[in-house]
Amino acid sequence: MKRVTRLLPALVALVTVTACAAQTVPVSRPQAAPAVQTPAAAAVAAPAKKVKLGIADITPMGEKTEKVGVGFPIIVTFDRDVKPKDRAAVEALLVVEPEKPVEGAWRWVSARKVIYRTKTYWQPYQKVLFTAKLSELPGNTGAKDVSRRFAVGAKHISVVNTRTHQMKVYRNGKLAKKIPISAGKGGLIRNGVDVYLTTSGIHLTMGKKAVETMTSSWMGVTDPKDPRYYKEEIPWAVRISDSGEYVHQSAGYYHFLGRSNQSHGCVRATPAGAKWFYTIAQRGDVVKITGTKRKLQWNNGWSYWQLNWTQWKAGSALL
Repeated sequence: MKRVTRLLPALVALVTVTACAAQTVPVSRPQAAPAVQTPAAAAVAAPAKKVKLGIADITPMGEKTEKVGVGFPIIVTFDRDVKPKDRAAVEALLVVEPEKPVEGAWRWVSARKVIYRTKTYWQPYQKVLFTAKLSELPGNTGAKDVSRRFAVGAKHISVVNTRTHQMKVYRNGKLAKKIPISAGKGGLIRNGVDVYLTTSGIHLTMGKKAVETMTSSWMGVTDPKDPRYYKEEIPWAVRISDSGEYVHQSAGYYHFLGRSNQSHGCVRATPAGAKWFYTIAQRGDVVKITGTKRKLQWNNGWSYWQLNWTQWKAGSALL
């Protein structure tokens, strides 16, 4: 299934405030000695500290709001563009301190967005402190440093085999559940891509809804009289890409689960299996899908693990 509206993860905006400079008006005093500026007057006359760069958003949310999976990225969005010549200086001030150390690196994906990924998955059950020391950026003395602490939960690795039509969910290295599934059936070619095929690769869970509205509008079909039209309320939907892929409860057609691929690209599961997976899902959990000819692109959602470590580090301004 593909959804009509884009599911966005809950985000917390961090606002920086720019102070205004106060000006004093000179008073003419003929034949008088020059006025001596008092400390108070000097404070009034001093120019305001400048803020030329702040943070507009950080993903994921903090430790008191959610626990994240072992594949989670740190996504930092600035409130204005960072020029290429300034990115190394900015990146050097972004500090990540996990309780259980692991190598990691930043990658710039746009003029305002930089993403941190580790070389291997985070260790579960720990806290990770992120600090942006923006006050130390030259010319940015009015900015405040920003920090956020993340809580890493259990290690969830799900393996979806589209050829055997099975999903195996591992929790902390042990098989927790096997779920019969049905993946994308294929057969709809757009710009040389079979968009009805589920993408093979390392996905991350990005968000979830107890009920998601899914329609055929993603492929341009909005007329209810069109035989390809559909609009359905789908339970237990866990999103795994930007292109509309979910793990969700099958809307009927249960006889296909564990036997054949019949979806429009999503991973359909049994009612009990889908609800269980929804209940345990954390943003940043790993979902590995195999068996299809359609490859997952690294920038489709949070699919950053599609790049190997050398490829990922090439996006850093410090290397």
